[in-house]
Amino acid sequence: MKILISSGRRPIKLASGPNMTPQRMVGEVRQAVGESTYDVVSVGYPGIVRRGKPVSEPRNLAPRWVGFNFQRAFGRPVKVINDAAMQALGSYKGGRLLFLGLGTGFGSALIVNGELIPMELGHLPYRKGRTYEEYVGKAGLKRLGRKRWRRHVVDVITSLTSALEIDDVVLGGGNAKLLDSLPRGVRRGSNANAFIGGVRLWQDGRASGPDARGRAR
Repeated sequence: MKILISSGRRPIKLASGPNMTPQRMVGEVRQAVGESTYDVVSVGYPGIVRRGKPVSEPRNLAPRWVGFNFQRAFGRPVKVINDAAMQALGSYKGGRLLFLGLGTGFGSALIVNGELIPMELGHLPYRKGRTYEEYVGKAGLKRLGRKRWRRHVVDVITSLTSALEIDDVVLGGGNAKLLDSLPRGVRRGSNANAFIGGVRLWQDGRASGPDARGRAR
């Protein structure tokens, strides 16, 4: 987990894993930020979110996230959004942006002229009865090896960019660093963009390009 208060300079990092419940997450976050002042909370959630609420349990955490009352637990207004969508929101500069997260799974989000569209492309069929996630997620990297995995990543990027008529592709996730070179029109994202996205959630409700200070307009 990575935590940042908007007035802070460096994120706080906490260990996560299959025993992480929402109650434990809130407790550890509140302990980590201590007496710091904050008015609202943005949560990037590793699963499907609809109307601001998780509707599926995360694959790599403990259960009981669906139906959890984040606002009551934090004692502050809370907005929950898919984690890939949050990074996309913070990465957006204009036009049609596709965010792809290469991590344990395969996250995805689309922004079209400022309107954020969370997606779950990772679970769609790709090849030989397997999904996109099974090829370009962590399991695919382990099964295929780095060289073949890279070829499939480029193939997926090329196909989705063409099908969705994308102007800008951002690659996030821990495995994005395993690509030595990127196709034209593709750039690496940054965890810092997720924090920018978290701030933008509380602004005008739309994605907007950053100004010279890196803040959303």
